[in-house]
Amino acid sequence: MDLVTPSIGLVFWTSLAFICLLILLRKFAWKPILGAIHEREQSIDEALNKAELAKQEMARLTSQNQDLMQQARAERDEILKEAKTLKDGILNEAKKQAQVEGAKLIEKAKIEIENQKKAALAEVKDQVSSLSLEIAERVLRTQLDDKTKQEALVANLLKDVELN
Repeated sequence: MDLVTPSIGLVFWTSLAFICLLILLRKFAWKPILGAIHEREQSIDEALNKAELAKQEMARLTSQNQDLMQQARAERDEILKEAKTLKDGILNEAKKQAQVEGAKLIEKAKIEIENQKKAALAEVKDQVSSLSLEIAERVLRTQLDDKTKQEALVANLLKDVELN
């Protein structure tokens, strides 16, 4: 039963030891423990603040990255559009130039054909005139071989000359 009913001296000395222990703990242990707890709390707050700042920075960088991607896409589309326009212009210019060159070649060919045609006609005319002269010469020789035929021809020519 001594355990359940402690004596006054024991309670007093136990209380006094406990109060001394509290005073010693307060003076030497509580301040470092509370300082460590406070320091830990500050480091946790700083870590949370840094995490929040990192999160905001990440969101800003993500937004900036998306903006840059949109700008890059817009520039790419613009460059492709300009390239297509340039390609179409070059193709149209090449077609026009080919048509002009083709027309020039056709015109040269027509001129060449016309020149060759004229040369051929001149040659044919020369040959016809040569043949005509040869035929006329042969006809006249055969007609002029006979003296009566010559006199009749001269008389006919004189009649024609007198009538004109």
